[in-house]
Amino acid sequence: MTVKRALDVVGAMLGLVLLSPFIAAAAAAVWLSMGRPVLFRQTRPGLGERPFTMVKFRTMANDRDASGRLLSDAERLTRTGRWLRSTSIDELPELWNVLMGEMSLVGPRPLLTSYLGRYSVEQARRHDVKPGITGWAQINGRNSISWEEKFALDVWYVDHQSTWLDAKILFATVLQVIRRRGINSADSATMPEFTGTRGVE
Repeated sequence: MTVKRALDVVGAMLGLVLLSPFIAAAAAAVWLSMGRPVLFRQTRPGLGERPFTMVKFRTMANDRDASGRLLSDAERLTRTGRWLRSTSIDELPELWNVLMGEMSLVGPRPLLTSYLGRYSVEQARRHDVKPGITGWAQINGRNSISWEEKFALDVWYVDHQSTWLDAKILFATVLQVIRRRGINSADSATMPEFTGTRGVE
């Protein structure tokens, strides 16, 4: 077991125990405001682009228009969901993914599988490490920066990862959560879809 994996296991176990009151309260809030399911599950690419099922608290309702199509993220994001996102409590169930070895405490955020064919060769290097609950991009802009900036930060982390850097990122994440910075993009309730980077192969 590597040092990083050992720290992930210890950190995830401590997090699940110490944060259990917040996890229970969040689960109750989701159930009361949106009903079931309480958890949102989705397949995401992990290390080496291998798929895994990421879990987090549900923040959106399943409201649809007259044609049966899901409404926009902004329209489906509930008041409870906004609160969960602004406090990052919606991410706490991912500690289970860390414990299972599918994610790390620190690493590039796991994104949609549909993005895999849209990355440049350089951007795809973000999958050379396990995805994380938080990462270098999350403490340097999170959703307030462009996809290209975010991916550049992810690749920088891949090339410079260390125990010291992980500790720095975790500490900075706590401060950022308290200040609630970078939750949304400048013109969207959530990060807009990544459609690819023009002119980059």
